[in-house]
Amino acid sequence: MNGYNQGMKKLTFTKTVFGLGFAILLVLGVVWQGPVQAAPQYQLTPFPTPTPGTDGRIIYIIKQGDTLWRIAAITGISVADLRALNNLGADEVVVPGQELFLGLAGPAEVVEPTVVFAITATPAMPTETPEPGFGTLCVLVFEDENGDSIRQEEEHSLPGGAINISNRDGSVSITEDTVEGDDYFCTENLEEGSYNASAAIPEGYNPTMVLNTAVELAAGDISYLTFGAQANSETVEENLPITEDVGKSPLLGLMGVVLLLGGVGLGVYAVWFRKR
Repeated sequence: MNGYNQGMKKLTFTKTVFGLGFAILLVLGVVWQGPVQAAPQYQLTPFPTPTPGTDGRIIYIIKQGDTLWRIAAITGISVADLRALNNLGADEVVVPGQELFLGLAGPAEVVEPTVVFAITATPAMPTETPEPGFGTLCVLVFEDENGDSIRQEEEHSLPGGAINISNRDGSVSITEDTVEGDDYFCTENLEEGSYNASAAIPEGYNPTMVLNTAVELAAGDISYLTFGAQANSETVEENLPITEDVGKSPLLGLMGVVLLLGGVGLGVYAVWFRKR
């Protein structure tokens, strides 16, 4: 029994020494090889996606550093397919500037245009400007003989004066001298609006009414205005008729002699009567 125990102890000791030695050798091997380096990752340079031509063919232009393996890895087309599509032999390589056919593009997606309904504002119709109308303005300066400021049938136009018709903005100004007669001075085709009529009377006359008045002329109107003036006293005296001398009548002379003699007789009789 003692011999068995001793044998087991030796076996355990041997295993321990063997395991410890293996661990030491493993550590020495790792240190000898140096630090473990990670496997380098293959970096792919950017690959521009070719644009299909008008015929649908996809063509790639070889750049510096391109290989069939690189293009196959990026496009997903095998090297064998690339060689077959471009009739390349097993030993041929691609060079910069060479065109490489990658295949045909699928049918282009038809994008239907979106119809946008635009609301267009209706332009405002211009307001039509009404055509101006026209009227007539008639003015008369009369001799107001009785001075009542009202023209009578026997009161006629007063010559030697003047009449003026004008509008407010000064675009119309018409002046006319007055003449004898009974006719009004009429101005036709005056555009409707506000006007001012005034009169100037001849020297030797006094106005019997205001010689300036405003009038609103509407289209189609015919307005009549009168201004009166009366002669002053000096003018009346100048206008009085001069009486011409009439030849003496013989009968009137005889009657004068009779009256004269009668007067003398009465005077003599009066003197005689007082002396009695």
